Amino acid sequence: MEYVYAALILHEADSEISEENVRDVLEAATVEIEESRVRALVAALEDVDIEDAIADTAFGAGAPVPADSAAGAPAEGAEESAEEEAAEAEPEPEEDDDEDETTGEGLGELFG
Repeated sequence: MEYVYAALILHEADSEISEENVRDVLEAATVEIEESRVRALVAALEDVDIEDAIADTAFGAGAPVPADSAAGAPAEGAEESAEEEAAEAEPEPEEDDDEDETTGEGLGELFG
């Protein structure tokens, strides 16, 4: 992931995504550099429009869109459905009330 992040940093800074620049970013982050991975990344991104790739990823995969995004606000109801999906994806905590009461291992036992 460090290699992709390096490319994104260079893109955001309007710098050329070259092997040398990727190496410089990785060195600054004290990442152990594998030259083959640097070459592969630069070659893979050669014909990629990074802005389009970011937009496709952000909107196509259901990732949250920043409020100050140029794309504007999400469609009405989209926020609610995203919240519902997030709530469904979260596992419900198991209730171990009996254990806390019988063993005295509750948070209140620490202070009282």
